[in-house]
Amino acid sequence: MEFLQPENWVKPKGYANGVAAQGRMVFTGGLIGWDENEQFPSGDFAEQVHQTFKNIVAVLAEAGAKPSDITRLTWYITDKKAYLASLKDIGAAYRECFGRHFPAMAVVQVVALMEDEAMVEIEATAVIEE
Repeated sequence: MEFLQPENWVKPKGYANGVAAQGRMVFTGGLIGWDENEQFPSGDFAEQVHQTFKNIVAVLAEAGAKPSDITRLTWYITDKKAYLASLKDIGAAYRECFGRHFPAMAVVQVVALMEDEAMVEIEATAVIEE
């Protein structure tokens, strides 16, 4: 995996501008903060993000992928203010689930998600090097 960082650009914090990788590609659907029984353990933004991270790790593991294989995360959030207010807790949850691996990321605020209780939905792309 090669992280793409133009020489004269400021280094991003918590994500990469781009990633190049070769190998078996793994894609998740949009995963949300419910548990394996499709129940939301919490209505707290950061806790839903944490559960979503756990769900990503579980789905990737089914393909033999690890968090360090993630090349891209696309986030859909319903509340930018809640996201910004929760950055410290989100960062702690991120490090617990993914370590210090920072792939390419995008965060987009949307009006709503398909599950009314969901506050965040994240798609992951991983590449398992062969």
